[in-house]
Amino acid sequence: MIKKILTLLVLHFCFASFGQGKFHFIGKNSDKQEVNFRLINNLIIMPLEINGKELSFILDTGVNKTILFNLTQSDSIGLNEIKKVYIYGLGDGEPVEALQSRKNTFRVKGLVNTNESLYVILKDAFNVSARMGTTIHGILGYDLLKDVIAKVDYSNRKITFYNPKTYKYPKRKCRKCEVLPLQFYRNKPYVDVKVDLINGLKDVPTKLLIDSGGSDAVWLFENSREEILTPEKYFDDILGEGFSGTIYGKRSRISKLKLGKFELIEPTTSFLDSVSTFNARKFKKRNGSIGGEVLKRFKLWVDYPNKKMTLKKAGSLKKGFYYNMSGLQVVYNGQELIKEEAISKFTDNYGTESRKNNTLSLVTTYFYRFKPSYKIDKVVPGSPAERAGLMEGDVIKYLNGKPAHTYSLSDIVAIFHSRPDRKVRMKVERGVTPLKFEFKLEKRI
Repeated sequence: MIKKILTLLVLHFCFASFGQGKFHFIGKNSDKQEVNFRLINNLIIMPLEINGKELSFILDTGVNKTILFNLTQSDSIGLNEIKKVYIYGLGDGEPVEALQSRKNTFRVKGLVNTNESLYVILKDAFNVSARMGTTIHGILGYDLLKDVIAKVDYSNRKITFYNPKTYKYPKRKCRKCEVLPLQFYRNKPYVDVKVDLINGLKDVPTKLLIDSGGSDAVWLFENSREEILTPEKYFDDILGEGFSGTIYGKRSRISKLKLGKFELIEPTTSFLDSVSTFNARKFKKRNGSIGGEVLKRFKLWVDYPNKKMTLKKAGSLKKGFYYNMSGLQVVYNGQELIKEEAISKFTDNYGTESRKNNTLSLVTTYFYRFKPSYKIDKVVPGSPAERAGLMEGDVIKYLNGKPAHTYSLSDIVAIFHSRPDRKVRMKVERGVTPLKFEFKLEKRI
């Protein structure tokens, strides 16, 4: 299915630097702005207005530039001072062509920047909106966060942006909190933490990128330290898509991730080889990243101006770590017309219900509505779904006895992450042929 769908969005870039504007607070409340967001596959989706047009962006601490990669004709906006550039990222492919645009106006409610730059991808090769099941126009990170203190409340789906010049942390020490210093390399935030590995090595120091734009728990780069080796128990997996191609890795676990006094037990961990992470490894001290599956277990204060991040544990801190146990990556496949039945009462000319032999007469009518369609984008070799016979391109018609269009893409992801040995029944169309399949979710690590 969607693997962890937007591990997909671990997008890392190399750019030339140039002058940027700053976000500033306007209006009656010049000290803070509260913004609601959607949480999809552990990713924060928030509104961003560019040159007067409101769009949907992922808030991604793992990127140092604002990227626009999905713009339809109806979403069209005017862009200023354009020139062609190339973007490099995770994956084993070539750089992609983009446009650099300067002097644009960005707005997040009462936060405004009138001199902002962004990069426009000319071809959205990995089709983020299809993989998320909702329209996503781009990603935003450092350009906004450098000018604010952001409190991220995953539980209530709210971000509060504070003016760093006036915000004051509580004087009373928070017993449920941990403050981690942030280090920056090319405007991306890193923390020093410790991990216990499955092979028995404990308190291994690691430098990890704080990456709210990755939906997995932990990524580690093989051989970035001599201790960081893939455990014996793992399976090869497709972790997602980056600007430079498909991201492959070995999915496994580590014994513990230690964030100060907080210990997360057996988080799912993907080990990436040097090919997929060639560009990311240009920062030689980096050992991997921490993604949304970990971050969502806390309330966060992300404070770029003061180079620190505060974590306050949430109720989900000790919940188990799960992953896609089906081997299927499913994407949105547009809309299809669905025939639905409506049963109406038949009434006489006087507006009374017509009955015959004490039986109410009913009239069955039909109508058509556009509903979402989903298809299989990738199948992991050796997975339960592959062994059952499912194939790339199969269009899902029914899932566990219910029409596929009654699910959201997030609902389908949740089923594949639920529990080992859960039975999954599917009816698909392969071309014009209807086929039925059945398999069980399988714990492989």
